[in-house]
Amino acid sequence: MKKLNVGIAGFGLSGQIFHAPIIRSIEGIEIVKVFSSNAQKVKQHLPDADVVSAFDDLLSDNAIDLVVITTPNDTHYDFAKRSLIAGKHVVVEKPFVITSEEARDLMETAALQNRVLSVYQNRRWDNDFLTVKRTVDSGVLGDIALYEAHYDRYRPEVTDRWREKEGPGSGMLYDLGAHLIDQALYLFGKPASVYADVFPQRIDSKVDDYFHIVLTYGKMRAILHSGSLVSKHGPRFQLHGSQGSFTKYGLDSQEDMLRQGGTPGKADWGKDREEDYGEITHMINGRMITEKVETLSGCYECYYQGIYDAIMYNAPAPVRAEEALITIKVIELAMRSSVEKRTLPFE
Repeated sequence: MKKLNVGIAGFGLSGQIFHAPIIRSIEGIEIVKVFSSNAQKVKQHLPDADVVSAFDDLLSDNAIDLVVITTPNDTHYDFAKRSLIAGKHVVVEKPFVITSEEARDLMETAALQNRVLSVYQNRRWDNDFLTVKRTVDSGVLGDIALYEAHYDRYRPEVTDRWREKEGPGSGMLYDLGAHLIDQALYLFGKPASVYADVFPQRIDSKVDDYFHIVLTYGKMRAILHSGSLVSKHGPRFQLHGSQGSFTKYGLDSQEDMLRQGGTPGKADWGKDREEDYGEITHMINGRMITEKVETLSGCYECYYQGIYDAIMYNAPAPVRAEEALITIKVIELAMRSSVEKRTLPFE
């Protein structure tokens, strides 16, 4: 099997928890070098990887095929651009970049360099979202009238993290919003228009920690919502259609498993608790029936298997840069809509 050598830029929560264990689970991919200021932490998790303190040391290593960028959001464009120019394939942690102009420039550079450029929208492979997609694709709900997705938290205290400090790419919309928007676009494509309410709701918050977005698709509406003061969560997903409804509570299990040292391939990887299975209510033989729907298993490893196949065998990237560009454009429109207090056309 051909080997794909990886260099990771950054080893904070994202690099350590969401990327390194998943990458290591894929046969044929090896993490050979990490750019980080904390060599001790890297060595605890990746004892065989070299640790460098300069990003250029990843780019100058001819053995590295793929650079995975997990550094703060405002570095994504610069690091991705330099990696592509250096001849590397690139995976960027979500959000892709800060502006749609930056996204287009990176896409042009990747095309000129003939390199794979992809964004780690891993929550396409959450167990609940995979189940939602199967439900939508099956047609069992008929014509979808309303799609509602929540990613709520209870974090009343503002912390000293870069995501909660003022600056480009900070705040909830670029963080959790990038996930919810990508999922909606993956299901339904480009919206006709965008309306949003985005603002800092917590005391002393310097960045947005609440958003409510409405995407329009003809008579269908997709509502995407996140708040930081939600101590009791409602449904994660709700779908209502001409022939029935689907509701799902609870979060995908893969993040907690990764935080506890779990990896793909271990028992119960990506499985859902039976008590959190979704419910579908639909008409059967003239009667409205509610049934449990077993949750599909989550599969974050599917993303990096797709990256391996895209680089080695010219398969389509699991998340194309063109798709990630649309997510950034929706974020831009959501911020503008919130300021102008009006619905904006997508095009």
